[in-house]
Amino acid sequence: MKKILLISSCTLLFFGACKQATKGTNTGADSLAIKAINDSSLTQYLSVIAADSLEGRKPFTNGATKTINYLKTQFGKLGLQPGNGNSFFQEVPMVEIKSVPEDKMVFKGKTASLTLSYLTDFVAGTRRVQDEVSMSNSPLVFAGYGIVAPEFGWNDYANLNVKGKTVVVLINDPGFADSTLFKGKNMTYYGRWTYKFEEAARQGATGIIIVHDTEPAAYPWTVVRSGWSKSKLTLQSEDNGMSRAVVEGWITLDKAKQLFALDGKSFDQLALSARKKGFKAVDLNITTSLKVKNTIKKSVTYNVLAQIPGDKRKDEAIIYSAHWDHLGIGEKVQGDSIYNGAVDNATGVAALFEIASAFKKLPKAPGRTILFISYTAEEQGLLGSEYYAKHPVFPLDKTVANINMDMMGIAGKTKDIVVYGFGQSELEDYAAEAAKKQGRVIVPDPVPSSGLYYRSDHFNLAKVGVPSLFTGSGVDNIKNGREWGLKQVADFTKFRYHSPQDNFDAKTWDLSGIVEDVRMLFDMGYQISNEASYPKWKNGSEFKSIREKK
Repeated sequence: MKKILLISSCTLLFFGACKQATKGTNTGADSLAIKAINDSSLTQYLSVIAADSLEGRKPFTNGATKTINYLKTQFGKLGLQPGNGNSFFQEVPMVEIKSVPEDKMVFKGKTASLTLSYLTDFVAGTRRVQDEVSMSNSPLVFAGYGIVAPEFGWNDYANLNVKGKTVVVLINDPGFADSTLFKGKNMTYYGRWTYKFEEAARQGATGIIIVHDTEPAAYPWTVVRSGWSKSKLTLQSEDNGMSRAVVEGWITLDKAKQLFALDGKSFDQLALSARKKGFKAVDLNITTSLKVKNTIKKSVTYNVLAQIPGDKRKDEAIIYSAHWDHLGIGEKVQGDSIYNGAVDNATGVAALFEIASAFKKLPKAPGRTILFISYTAEEQGLLGSEYYAKHPVFPLDKTVANINMDMMGIAGKTKDIVVYGFGQSELEDYAAEAAKKQGRVIVPDPVPSSGLYYRSDHFNLAKVGVPSLFTGSGVDNIKNGREWGLKQVADFTKFRYHSPQDNFDAKTWDLSGIVEDVRMLFDMGYQISNEASYPKWKNGSEFKSIREKK
């Protein structure tokens, strides 16, 4: 996964002045549509999407089948047309791999050894579609952050041959520890665990181990453990994953320190050295072996697509997106094993329905087509959106914008709303205008080191040049203040995020904040739908040149 979003859509916020757009004001028609977005219908949707009967909505399960059929039915009831030709579904071919490593992972130094226990101290798996994989006496190399970033003058793999070896790398990127490096606290994609696995594979490593550290990772070990204790999905590939490292995994920070000590080295000192340009990888003089057995299933899962055709520019589309999947049934926590994903992301799916309903209540169809996509397998690494970006229904150069909803706020109305990846595109100017109508302001993410802009489905559309917005509800709670709001976020992250405790509770949830957020997102999309111009990436965005080439 993913992200640690939350109660808002994620984490904390701080205040900042925002450039206000000047695109126009609400008409009577869209004001009525906005008012149609309400907590009553949100409650009805949430009570179904987050129900135990959907078994945590993991792809390749009966719960997933029930979920996508429910989505199709609701879009139909709202009067929407199929979004993929004559179908509401887009097939996404995937392979499910249930990796079970040996219960113990042993690291051997020159004079001593260290034994780690599965789930408690380490997790491991593979993307190779084989019944069994193994690595034997693989030498360990500390490769810093495991990053090759020419634009930042950074190469942790410089003059390093890792074939046959296992690289040990840090989470996040150097900017987290040194604000003069990369983009400072604004985490780049180089800091994502997905990137680190990809780069290790490109370098030819046999294995890769990421050191988990809660603060730079932005989530606790329990999130890693819960995600890796279940089967994992990936898109089917021609090479059956053979280009990936044999073993991919994580270890806890405490065990990493003990591991480095086997060779008389200080983890803290080497981690400090890794923050400096010109860092050279360090052989640890330690070897490890591990066998992983797999249960494999190839099948298809589905993105769900629905549309409202445009009136004047039917061939141009604005996408509203929210993933429907969660983690299914897994380890019991406090007696519960169903990972319902009420906040993550039943809230986003319910918001899709609300926005669709609002557009249908307009007396006239929007100028541009509004495409609603509920993606599959977001929790498995943004896979449904990755597939769509490679197989779009509307040409990418005719895809005007993507507005993504993931983990909406459940703590009531706020004075602010956060924009992740602040400064990326003109979409935030539309958001600022819509928020201003509500007497609110947009603010940047105060914890940019968590890299949330790179951790939800809009990212795959951004990667192919489509201006994409990802917002989270604010934390400056109107009734209880900002400190109270921050505490709600912290409590969710610690006790409910990616756990069976993320359940819908109509008695304790305050949906008034979601209502305002959804109304704002509808308003900005409505404005864009009736314009002739395309929102643009801002100067400094890494996606600007991609769009301009199309």
